[in-house]
Amino acid sequence: MTTNSVSQGQDMKKNFAPLIVDVAVPLGSYYLFKDGFGMSTFAALAWSSVVPALRTVWSAVKERRTNALAGLILVVNIVSLLLSFVSGDPRLMLAKDSAVSSTVGIGILVSLALGRPMMTEGMKPFLVKGNAARQAAWERLESGVTARAVDFRRRERVFSLVWGVVLLAECVARIVGAYTIPVDTMVWLGGVVMAVSILIGVLVSGRLAAGPMEAMVTEEAKDEQAKVTGIQELELAI
Repeated sequence: MTTNSVSQGQDMKKNFAPLIVDVAVPLGSYYLFKDGFGMSTFAALAWSSVVPALRTVWSAVKERRTNALAGLILVVNIVSLLLSFVSGDPRLMLAKDSAVSSTVGIGILVSLALGRPMMTEGMKPFLVKGNAARQAAWERLESGVTARAVDFRRRERVFSLVWGVVLLAECVARIVGAYTIPVDTMVWLGGVVMAVSILIGVLVSGRLAAGPMEAMVTEEAKDEQAKVTGIQELELAI
C-alpha cells in the first residue's frame, strides 16, 4: 500500500468516524436499552445520547484547541438534554438532534458570509489525496495566483452553501417528524432522513463544486509539472 493510499484511508476514517458515533451508536443503543433492558422511551433516548456527547468533549480535549462550532453543538446537546429531563418529553429528545443540524448548517452559512467556508477543510483531503503536487496546486488555487483561482474559490463557496442549505432542510424535516410521527418510528426514520440528506449533499455538492474543483487541482498540478519539466530540459540544453 502506498503512502498516499494510507493517507487517504486515514483522512476518510477521520471524517466518517464521528458520523458512525453520532448516528449508528445512538440508534443501536436506543433499541438495546428499550427492547433489551426494558427502559422507557425517554430513558432509552437519554442514555443513547451519552456517547455522542462524550465524543464531542473528548475531541475538544484531545485536540487541545478551542473549536467554536463543536463547543456550540455540545452546549445545544446539554441544554436540550436538561430540558428533556425537566419536561420528560421524548419528542423533545428527538427534536434536539434537529437543533444540532441547524447549528451546523447556520455555522456553515455564517462562515461562508465571513469568507471562510467551513466545509473546505473536510473536502480538502479527498481532493489533495495526500499528494505533495496536488497540495501545492491547491495552495496556488487558494492564493489566487493562477487563472483558475476565481472559479475555484467560487466552487469552494458553493460547496459550503449546498451543505448549509441541506442541513437546515434536514433540521426542518426532523422537527416536523419528531412531533408528528410515533417516537419509535422516528428514532430510526431520523437516521434515514440524515442518510438521505447526506447523500443529497454529496451528490449535489460533488456535481456543482467538488468534481470541478478536483479537475482544477489535477490540471494545475499537471501544468506545474510540465513547467518544471520544461525548465529542466532548457537547462540541460544550455
